[in-house]
Amino acid sequence: MKFNYKLHRLCGSSYGTPNATNSASSSEGGNIVYTSSGNVLLSPVSNRIQVIDLLSHTVRTLTCEARSNIKTIALSPDDRLLIIIDTENHAMLVNFHRSVVLHRFTFKRNVRVCKFSPCGLYFAVTYGNHVQVWYSPGLRREFAPFVLHRTYTGLGDMVVSIEWSSDSSVIMASCRSGTARIWTVETVDGYEPFTLSGHKSCVVGAYFEKIPPGSDGRLRKVYTVSSDGALVSWTCTYSDESTDDESKKDFMKASNEALNFFGANVVNDLFSSKLTTENQDGQLSQAEHLPKGKWTVTARHYFHQDTDVTATNFSTDNNLLIVGFASGIFGLYELPSMSNVHTLSLSNQVIRTVAINDTGEWLAFGCPSTQQLLVWEWRSETYIIKQRGHAYGMRCMAYSNDGIVVATGGEDGSIKLWNTSSGFCYCTLKSHTAPVTACVFSNSSVVLSSSLDGTVRAHDLNRYRNFRTYTSPTPCQFTSLAVDPSGEVVVAGTMDPFHIYTWSMQSGKLLDILTGHVGPISEVQFHPTRGTLASASWDGTVKIWDLYKREGEPENLKHAQDVVCCAFRPDGKQLVTGTIGGLLIVWNVEDGKVICEIDGRRDISGGRKINDRMTSDNNSASRYFTSVCYSADGSCLLAGGNSKYICIYEVSQQILVKKFQISFNRSLDGILDELNSKNLADGGPIDINDNSGDEADYSANLPGARRGDDGSRKSRVEVMTAQVAFSSTGREWAAVSNEGLHVYSLDDDMIFDPVSLTEEITPGAVRANIRNGNFGVALLISLHLNEFTLVREVLEDIPYGSIPHVVKAVGPEHLERLMQFLSKCMLDSPHLEFYLQFCLEMLRIHGIHMEKHRSSYMRAFRSMHRSVQIHHDELKRLCDDNRYTLEVVEDQTQLALSMNVSEETS
Repeated sequence: MKFNYKLHRLCGSSYGTPNATNSASSSEGGNIVYTSSGNVLLSPVSNRIQVIDLLSHTVRTLTCEARSNIKTIALSPDDRLLIIIDTENHAMLVNFHRSVVLHRFTFKRNVRVCKFSPCGLYFAVTYGNHVQVWYSPGLRREFAPFVLHRTYTGLGDMVVSIEWSSDSSVIMASCRSGTARIWTVETVDGYEPFTLSGHKSCVVGAYFEKIPPGSDGRLRKVYTVSSDGALVSWTCTYSDESTDDESKKDFMKASNEALNFFGANVVNDLFSSKLTTENQDGQLSQAEHLPKGKWTVTARHYFHQDTDVTATNFSTDNNLLIVGFASGIFGLYELPSMSNVHTLSLSNQVIRTVAINDTGEWLAFGCPSTQQLLVWEWRSETYIIKQRGHAYGMRCMAYSNDGIVVATGGEDGSIKLWNTSSGFCYCTLKSHTAPVTACVFSNSSVVLSSSLDGTVRAHDLNRYRNFRTYTSPTPCQFTSLAVDPSGEVVVAGTMDPFHIYTWSMQSGKLLDILTGHVGPISEVQFHPTRGTLASASWDGTVKIWDLYKREGEPENLKHAQDVVCCAFRPDGKQLVTGTIGGLLIVWNVEDGKVICEIDGRRDISGGRKINDRMTSDNNSASRYFTSVCYSADGSCLLAGGNSKYICIYEVSQQILVKKFQISFNRSLDGILDELNSKNLADGGPIDINDNSGDEADYSANLPGARRGDDGSRKSRVEVMTAQVAFSSTGREWAAVSNEGLHVYSLDDDMIFDPVSLTEEITPGAVRANIRNGNFGVALLISLHLNEFTLVREVLEDIPYGSIPHVVKAVGPEHLERLMQFLSKCMLDSPHLEFYLQFCLEMLRIHGIHMEKHRSSYMRAFRSMHRSVQIHHDELKRLCDDNRYTLEVVEDQTQLALSMNVSEETS
């Protein structure tokens, strides 16, 4: 069995910090960023980055982790460098394409915003009430890649936004005191930084207007937006521009447009060349023009919403302003006319970040309090992505039988279905009124869930509805759930009165109540092949029930401590149980004897909580496994509990094979093994994240209060694993933690193909391999060349008997392309049986892989199905048209045979 599992993706939240962490920055969230192509969205989740491909509708998680929850990110214009800054002002320089950390750096003051210049040579950060501009580092590892260019001052309060001019020579920043300030990146003689003060509240965003082509390259307009819903338009007038010159240029521009309309290209070229010569003679940067400029207010506009503005963004190329409000409404406005293009209510919570891609088509919004990420296409008025996590954290999960779907239950009483290949939630079932404690698949189309509301509900995954509800005679809270292998019996354990209830899946009637435990039922598990049931309880026993015979007392497996989890091996010959002492005990199911014991207390020990009075080495008493499961082959155990570690054990040798740390996020409690003594006082720990001045941006103070403190207190949540489970394929497993659903997989996205390194990729090499009988190599080389005629030539030269061997030589990286070529060749080829055999062998050999990654091959599947369907319809039509002709021929043949027989007998 392979053990090189790596984190593939983090499901459960697409933006923000899960509310289970309850950190001080959970209401803030980071900013979301589009790549230069506009098709990929980067979204911070806790201390990780989710990379969402909007075209293929997939999500992946970068392998690098920040030290704590992410506050802001910035992507370079060429998409090579990514800067990540967390809530503790620790920065990471990451190679975005390789997800490799190049450098780490710590800022001494609070950093709220980071942004690259359009040229990519600089990046700017807010440094408290200052702005710092740094030189952009390279991709090579250096000792000190961060080099400070200059620090800009003059603002009286915390800086909240940064904006660059189009040529990266001017930078503008706004602050909470209601002002914005404009600096030049390099020193310009005679220029003093200008302050734009025209607002009564915090300036949320300040933006430069696009400089039209053919102009002299001077900054003309600036827009500033404040939190009270006011937009101020500023215009810069230059002293060296006379009215005569302006009127002359306007006349020449109007003349050019008129001549273009009537087709006078020759004269138009003369006018254009004259203007171009004048601009090139005195070509200056935007910063060098500013000493002669003066900024004045030209217009004021208001959004007329009864709430504060919390997020803004501006598309310079399209002159579109996107405004997000605290009530969950967003507005799209066209500047400078300030006409309202679109207004929509997305949520009932605060919109904290807004992004727009370069084409101006897709708008992205983030609501951190609900972990909601939305991508809206405003022209067609449709959602591209609408994702939302569990409101109060995730509690349980279950894999479907084919491993394609994962069902998760949350503290909010909802059940979400996740596609393991794409990483997105495609359905949310809201039928419970209390936290969901367990969920399990009966078959691929039915999922059951138990809840603290006293019900067990069955959901139909075809119609996405609750079609049956199971209840108990007396109200009780269900803590565990199981379904027998045939899907006919449903079993649930309770917190009190320590009973186990069994129902019929079809009729919903209560069949039996199993009594005997004297403590809450922690878990119930059915035998994989028999009708026996194992129930673990806090009373220190595991009982084995035979639900069909019900003769005599159940078999008791006694433990020295409370039992919190249990699991059968896939073949049903072994049962593993976990106790609060950190022991994993493996039992023989046939005779009820102990096979071995694995002491895992020291394996999962580690991590000191902020309120602990002892070190992590001496605090292993409270560490134990709360969830355990067998691998697909039954040789290993996967166990997780109230610790930051998940362990994999080899059962026969009783050894620890590998240990995974699910998170390095210091915003969670129990991550560090040693606490910093400077953060500990006599009265207890000091909250180092208590930045009340930074976090209470838009909160109203209490009347008569001298400080902005409403009395609310937040505590860190301990890192732990609620449940672990292996997929049926054995190539991935998942764990539920406070941060969401961690999916670890053996499948690597980077596929290495050695053919291009060892073979000469030419048509001559293809034909040479065909002559030598190396049909598999010839097909791979032709697929690399991607020429249809060459691929068709290779396919039709392959002998019919060699098709299975050739298909085996094709790797998963070439399957989709080969399916497309087969579909295209099949359309007009007379060799129908030959190509159908190719399709059949591909499904036989690579069917499991394609079923697991069905979303990646869906387009090729449709193309192949269409080709086969066309030939099927043609053959059916041909047979129907010639049906009577064939019957006549058959009857004539039978008649001729009978006449021959009669003549011979006579």
